[in-house]
Amino acid sequence: MISINEGKLNAEGLRIGIALARFNSFITERLLDGAIDALVRHGAARENIDVYKAPGCFEIPLLAQKLSETKRYDAIICLGALIRGATPHFDYIAAESAKGIAQCSLKSGTPISYGIITTDNLEQAIDRAGAKVGNKGAEAAMAAVEMVNVLKLV
Repeated sequence: MISINEGKLNAEGLRIGIALARFNSFITERLLDGAIDALVRHGAARENIDVYKAPGCFEIPLLAQKLSETKRYDAIICLGALIRGATPHFDYIAAESAKGIAQCSLKSGTPISYGIITTDNLEQAIDRAGAKVGNKGAEAAMAAVEMVNVLKLV
C-alpha cells in the first residue's frame, strides 16, 4: 500500500521568524502583510511571529542562517523584491540569494521558505505583492507551515 504524507496548513503553536529585505520596501512591506495575514488565518499567534529587517536580498541568507542557529523558530520565511534594472546586478543578487537560502535550509534542517520575488519591472512586482497574481509573501508563509508539518511526519 502506498503511504502519502502531506503537511497540514496549520500554524497553531508555531514560532516563525521572518527575514525581510528593506530595499524595495514599497513591495516588501506588502509581502510581509500577506505573510502575516496568512499565518494568522491559519492559527499562528501574532506574538509568535518575529520580523527582522536586512538591508537587501543579498543579506537575507546570513540573517536566515543566524535565525536558524538560535533554534527559536520552527520555520523562517525570507521575503524580498528584486526588480531587473539595466545592469547584470539583478542576476547576481537573485542567484546568490536563492543559493544562500537553500544552503542555509539544508545545513540547518529548518524549513526556510523563499519569498523573494524576481521581476522584470515594477508592474510585475506589484502584481505579485497582492494585486493580480496573489501575494507571494502569503505563499511563502504557507510553504513554510506545510514544510514544518510534513517534516513532523518523517
